Amino acid sequence: MFETNLTLRVRYCETDQMGVVHHGNYAKYFEMGRIEWLRNFGLSYKKMEEDGIALPVVNLNTNFHKPCYYDDELELRTSIEALPTAKIQFNYQLFREDVLVSSGSTILVFVDTVKNKPMKAPDFLYEILQRAIPS
Repeated sequence: MFETNLTLRVRYCETDQMGVVHHGNYAKYFEMGRIEWLRNFGLSYKKMEEDGIALPVVNLNTNFHKPCYYDDELELRTSIEALPTAKIQFNYQLFREDVLVSSGSTILVFVDTVKNKPMKAPDFLYEILQRAIPS
């Protein structure tokens, strides 16, 4: 449904002793995808936080299909399949030269930082995504 693409290159510091991207870096790549996904729709996570809305990750799932190595150019496709409610699920597909190397998802919950309680997705996000749905 709502997909954005991000190109990134594996840095040496992201690899382990075997020269393979360390598994912990995939969560960072996914975060980069989420931030760019929001930017693509004219949203800023920083601004949302300033406005009292946090989005903590409550679930992270990563599947490793093929290894990635130093200096690989990767394409990260980030998408959501459903409009957000009190939570939003992002799906990720990471490719190297059209070969799927990793896939995964995260679930984040909208939290009102003043009340420190879950909340429904802000109206402005819902409205932006509604406008993005092709007629």
